[in-house]
Amino acid sequence: MAKSKDTLAKMKCEVCKTVNYFTTRNKKKLKEKLEMKKHCPKCKVHTLHKEAK
Repeated sequence: MAKSKDTLAKMKCEVCKTVNYFTTRNKKKLKEKLEMKKHCPKCKVHTLHKEAK
């Protein structure tokens, strides 16, 4: 069976700095860090979430 090229990435809220989501990304196709607008349960609002280490 073939290995997946996707790796797990943590998504961290830019306002309160908490890790709320986990997603997969392909490191060979995406060179820059992921950025998504997602709902933060702590802030209770849609905020920008960036990929964390």
